[in-house]
Amino acid sequence: MSDDVVLSDVSDRIGTVTMHRPEARNALNSALRSALPKALLAMEANDDVDVIILTGTDPAFCAGLDLKELGSGGNDLGGGSKRAPAADDPVVNTPWPTLTKPVIGAVNGVSITGGFELALNCDFLIASEHARFADTHSRVGVMPGWGLTVLLPQAIGVRRAREMSTTGNFMGATEALTFGLVNHVVPHDELIPFTRQIATDIIGNDQTGVRRMLETYRATSGTTIDEGWQVEARMAREWQAQRFDPAEVERRRQAIIDRGRTQV
Repeated sequence: MSDDVVLSDVSDRIGTVTMHRPEARNALNSALRSALPKALLAMEANDDVDVIILTGTDPAFCAGLDLKELGSGGNDLGGGSKRAPAADDPVVNTPWPTLTKPVIGAVNGVSITGGFELALNCDFLIASEHARFADTHSRVGVMPGWGLTVLLPQAIGVRRAREMSTTGNFMGATEALTFGLVNHVVPHDELIPFTRQIATDIIGNDQTGVRRMLETYRATSGTTIDEGWQVEARMAREWQAQRFDPAEVERRRQAIIDRGRTQV
């Protein structure tokens, strides 16, 4: 199955979902943000799939929100109300609904900001030698809304997470392995075969037990119910309602282009 922005493939009980906007480094425009959760939910519902792999068409995993679309006012940061929420508002945002099947992120290139959040929402990550990670929310002047401030410190520790988020600096694949952000780093051409082998190892186990184990991990780590998710969601909506300006996002996007994106 495929459409313009997402490619889906099922073979050997592995469902592979590929973000497919290579000309834009798989940046998250409205179409991709709509299609991706639908593709993952289709894999969740497919009885022929036990493990899901999420990746991007080369050269990138995902460059984050499509800032060109965002700067023009064409991307509403999730489509929700721009009201300032109440302090006890329970609504949180996730890039896709809760899945019971394992999701392995095969990070084939840059994974930036919203794309970094997609990676962090996977159950674990396998990286190509070309993979690079960055949280550039502070460069652009938008707030994370998919759990970055919860999931990133869980992965690499709060002090390193604070540094990544406040500097916008990039972390390479080897450093990401050292800090525990990714489980493996492999040569680029071996990324999908290696990831499929890990998926095959999972498939060889009792699938009811695998899914129950993941459910237990998610509950004990707080990735779906932790208060931090609600705090992030509330603060992001407040920022969007009070401080978000598409024209300013466009100005910052152009400033990044003008300086040559020296870290990319």
